Amino acid sequence: MSRFKCEPHTFSVAIVLIVLLLNPHEGLCSCYKRIFSFGDSTIDTGNFVHLIGKAKSKYTEPPYGMTFFKHATGRTCDGRVLIDFYAQALQLPHIPPYLSKNDSREFPSGANYAVVGATTRVINYSVPLLNGTVGVSWPLGIQTSWFEEMAQRIAPGDGAKQHFLRDSLVVMGQISGNDYDSLFNAGRGRPGDNIQDIIIDIVIYITHFIEEFIVYYGGTTFLVPGSFPMGCYPSYLDRFHSDNPKDYDKQGCLRWLNEVSQKHNQQLHEELSRLRGIYPGVKLIYADYYGAAMEIIENPGRFGIGDPLVACCGGGGRYHTGMECNSTAKVWGDPSSFANWDGMHLTEKAYSIIAQGVLNGSFADPPFMQGC
Repeated sequence: MSRFKCEPHTFSVAIVLIVLLLNPHEGLCSCYKRIFSFGDSTIDTGNFVHLIGKAKSKYTEPPYGMTFFKHATGRTCDGRVLIDFYAQALQLPHIPPYLSKNDSREFPSGANYAVVGATTRVINYSVPLLNGTVGVSWPLGIQTSWFEEMAQRIAPGDGAKQHFLRDSLVVMGQISGNDYDSLFNAGRGRPGDNIQDIIIDIVIYITHFIEEFIVYYGGTTFLVPGSFPMGCYPSYLDRFHSDNPKDYDKQGCLRWLNEVSQKHNQQLHEELSRLRGIYPGVKLIYADYYGAAMEIIENPGRFGIGDPLVACCGGGGRYHTGMECNSTAKVWGDPSSFANWDGMHLTEKAYSIIAQGVLNGSFADPPFMQGC
């Protein structure tokens, strides 16, 4: 029976970005032997395309993957995603998707369980394919069951399991975006008065699984990202357009969507503080993706980025969201001059900046490299 239940050092920014972008083998630290990551499309490295089998997805076709890999890999951007930069910084190879049939089943460097469309809870959700959509049911509990399946094979016996994660980094997210997207779709926009209860429910699911990893597998280090600023997504800016200027902040992002992100992040931060009190020997690092992304949005020129609220790949319109990104869509320029790739996911360039902010900047609490 599964133990997991579906219940509740410093370089300059410029130098490190050059290292991360141009030298994929250069690392900053080798504290951890493995990375195990869980989440949604923001860090999926190929699980979704394995799950859908022969069905066609835009993530298996160009222009996805055009920047780094030069071919589509199942990642939801033009190149590498955050987990790739974390692995690089820890002197590890790219973390393979768990469902890949081509990689070692022993996973010497860890495994990635994140999948497009994943949610924290069991809810009805669907992901578009090239011809139609596919209903998905890959909540966090499914991903942790995949992990348990692997752990039972590699480290059989309770004694081995209790130390399995001792030298590993567990990346728990980002996950929650699809939960909120489902909520916005159901309500056709702004959530109701019960949004705080839903946020608490989502965060409790995330921290529940963290606690399971601590108790049953000896997890000692967790990187737990918060929500991105959803009000700055081009797709949401198009979908939830308002004629009221007061609905937008000075950057042009939708206030009410960013408020949901901020409330989620505050609740997650509080829950992690609670867990630190219970497990003082465990390092629980909060990754402030909201703050790191807003730094790009507020100061795009500093990073060589133009309008941070338009998609690099898509169609026409104010936000380049006139059509979805696929092999027939328009790539509006060099992805390295854009923050957003396809309306909902960021570019490799933006992910590299955020990774730098988490690894060596002020967007991790406590600092990621502290004691590494």
